[in-house]
Amino acid sequence: MKQEEHEDLYIMLISVHGLVRGHDMELGRDADTGGQIKYVVELARALAAHPRVARVDVLTRQVVDPKVNEEYARPEERIADGVCIVRIPCGPRRYLRKEVLWPYLDSFADHALHHIRRVGRVPDIIHSHYADAGYVGARLAGLLGVPLVHTGHSLGREKLRRLLDQGVKSDVIEKQYNMTQRIEAEELALDNAALVVASTRQEVDLQYSIYDNYQPERMTVIPPGVDLTRFYAASADWSTPPVYASIARFLREPDKPMILALSRADERKNIATLVRAYGEHPKLREMANLVLIAGNRDDIAGMEKGARAVLNEILLLIDRYDLYGKVAYPKHHQADDVPDLYRLAARSRGVFVNPALTEPFGLTLIEAAASGMPLVATEDGGPRDIIGACNNGLLIDPLDAGAMGEAIYSALNDGARWTRWSKSGIEGAQTHFSWRAHVEKYLRAIELLRKKTQRRRLVVPEKSKLPTSDRLLISDIDNTLIGDPRALKEFLTSMQQHNGRVGFGVATGRRLESVLQVLEEWRVPAPDVIVTAVGTEIYYGARHMPDVGYQRHLAYRWEPDKLRAAMEDLPGIRSQAEDEQRPFKLSYFIDPEKAPAIHEISRRLRQSRLHANVVFSHGMYLDLLPVRASKGGAIRYLAVKWGIPVEHILVVGDSGNDEEMLSGNTLGVVVGNHSAELEKLRGHERVYFAQGHYAWGILEGIEHYNFFGDLSSSATLEEVMHE
Repeated sequence: MKQEEHEDLYIMLISVHGLVRGHDMELGRDADTGGQIKYVVELARALAAHPRVARVDVLTRQVVDPKVNEEYARPEERIADGVCIVRIPCGPRRYLRKEVLWPYLDSFADHALHHIRRVGRVPDIIHSHYADAGYVGARLAGLLGVPLVHTGHSLGREKLRRLLDQGVKSDVIEKQYNMTQRIEAEELALDNAALVVASTRQEVDLQYSIYDNYQPERMTVIPPGVDLTRFYAASADWSTPPVYASIARFLREPDKPMILALSRADERKNIATLVRAYGEHPKLREMANLVLIAGNRDDIAGMEKGARAVLNEILLLIDRYDLYGKVAYPKHHQADDVPDLYRLAARSRGVFVNPALTEPFGLTLIEAAASGMPLVATEDGGPRDIIGACNNGLLIDPLDAGAMGEAIYSALNDGARWTRWSKSGIEGAQTHFSWRAHVEKYLRAIELLRKKTQRRRLVVPEKSKLPTSDRLLISDIDNTLIGDPRALKEFLTSMQQHNGRVGFGVATGRRLESVLQVLEEWRVPAPDVIVTAVGTEIYYGARHMPDVGYQRHLAYRWEPDKLRAAMEDLPGIRSQAEDEQRPFKLSYFIDPEKAPAIHEISRRLRQSRLHANVVFSHGMYLDLLPVRASKGGAIRYLAVKWGIPVEHILVVGDSGNDEEMLSGNTLGVVVGNHSAELEKLRGHERVYFAQGHYAWGILEGIEHYNFFGDLSSSATLEEVMHE
């Protein structure tokens, strides 16, 4: 691993679905293992090769399934100096298609936090790829306080439009593709992304523009790169590679020009229209062979439904047009065979065809161009930019089989133009589409992004300290953190002096809007974590990213409507204002002289088979919370989520709703101006009653526990995770 100096970049790429590894990529094995996988792995290698980049991690899903290679279960795979594929647990122990991964993505994000803690450094940039990673990336970027870069690859709204145009019913689309969830994830990613990287201008202008969070000023076009050490034209003494035999066995005249198409067997790749174009053009059939590299297969009958349908249609068309001896469709090829396939086709003076309905990237087009092949490609998406830059081919309507066949015939029939296009493609690929050029543009965009000021809403000014802190201080706000300006100033100065290793949070009964207002009034910098509404909500960083995993955690046995009904006729109790009610908090004023005792209220609810944590504070407030909710519960949840031992968390409070967070193994501090409700904690081994009031009491507790010194604890991260 390269020396990780912090002035160099740590970039985290996230690509959740598909089968990701650094060698022998199984591109085309299924609909989820395609060009995106190749792009992300090659981008990682190219970034790490740049002197300004110290480390690149590619986070993907760990797959434990006997049906796939055991390498996909390895937690980590070093693929180059400074580059590691990190496989994160996500869902059940089997290989799932991307459309059903949604319920497991929050768990993926939490496990990613544990990886960051092991690294000991927060990434400078998180770059998500596709909608599922966009969801994860938005959550992580918000939690960590770092900019999010997003690449959509293919977009849900565009796919939805095309499926509807093909006559597919909305309910069928939703059932098969979970399209609503995908589009919502894309909207979330666009809303949170500080930068969106697109591969073409058309992608920005026509595809992203139909999203609610379309903000073109945050979008940049960086054409995808190609590894020019692998993709290049054949030399005069180049010898025929072994893959030639797997093609030639299908063909009566194997040395004719090749019409080469290379993609996975997916209906969007439109391979069947290419077969029709070839089969319906007699001169083209006579002039050239058609070579279809449509992924890898053992048995079509055992493939997933979509790929099976595509391949069956291709075979039926071959039979309809009697193309035996003219079409090659091998069952297997290796990743290392692909450059040789391009060179074989170029040496035969053939042409590369991409007939896809839409092509966001067009990596195969760039690879083919770099290898000396002229192009015939769909007019939708990346091919416009590629052929425009390389001047090496023709654009076609992917739905017009007749025009497609004529364009291919034209490309093959003009020898002088074929030679010009071949040379122009080689030069254009080297000039415009090398990975080196891609990374230079990418890092320039990142540098501009990092220089944005705090005024830009989407750029968080300071990274979270939670992943790298070994201790955490959490204080109540009212009458604890605030109340004495000089004490608060002393406390904030002391915290700043230990900024690198101590996380800071507040825990309060206030709602978030009220917390932000009071912290601004008292000039308290944005905490790393904010626990609000008496421990029922958790937010992170300057963007106040909510912890949705905690919300699901609290939903257990929570029935707010029934609880409201049960409280209606109790004397001495009235509901607080509407803005004090929260999804997981019902708040009341209580008159202790008229109302039943707190234990009687709890008993009444239990007898009605209702479950709530009843919290009484300041002699006048009563809150009903889910049974899993409290300030103390929130703090223990934070300990597990961020891998900080409970014994390394100092908590400070002044009233009854602080009781649970002060109890247990935390380092408890009760300020001198506390409510009488906390007197029962006096004498507890790990609860210190300070003499000082307000923040003076916090400082006194820090000194008492030597909190900024050597906190010895036998609790390991693994023990905390299983607490």
